[in-house]
Amino acid sequence: MQLIGSTTSPYVRRVRLLLQDQPYDFVNLDIYGQGRDELRRRNPALKIPMLIDGQQEVYDSRIIARYLHAKMNVAGLTWDQENQLTLIDAANDSCVTLLLSKRSGLDVEQDILFYNLQRERIMTTLRTLAAMVDEGQFGAWNYPAMCLFCLVDWVEFRDLVDFTGIESLITLRDHYTTQAMVAETDPRQA
Repeated sequence: MQLIGSTTSPYVRRVRLLLQDQPYDFVNLDIYGQGRDELRRRNPALKIPMLIDGQQEVYDSRIIARYLHAKMNVAGLTWDQENQLTLIDAANDSCVTLLLSKRSGLDVEQDILFYNLQRERIMTTLRTLAAMVDEGQFGAWNYPAMCLFCLVDWVEFRDLVDFTGIESLITLRDHYTTQAMVAETDPRQA
């Protein structure tokens, strides 16, 4: 198996954590620089991660996780866990939008509809996820917990969110820092 992605992507990191006990090769691409042409050749969606397993190509972290669960004979996610992933992905997508906008020289603090909607989505989903953490819904180190861990750690790394009022997300992140492959996949090492 080959996983194509970037060491700084939270979407790639979650798959790397899921693959912790599986043999695979990791191809680290600079998708905004020299690796852009390679990304174009490999994935028509121009997104990472991408998994290649023999002749099978699988795009998108969520679909890759489903593929890997089936391949490793691990039970699929419950509908509640799928909903958790939807919330995690919504916050993650909006945070990526803000980061790319900032890197493009745009003022994301403007009072305009597009950025207001991104900030609202981020905080609404993070508050909901923090409440789920408080209820113990992420108490096991499984794929949804890995995804939430990667989101929170990446958002803090990129300094995109004020965690006031949602500190339980930082507590969850800190709780899981000793899990296998967490240190090896830390985006700060990139």
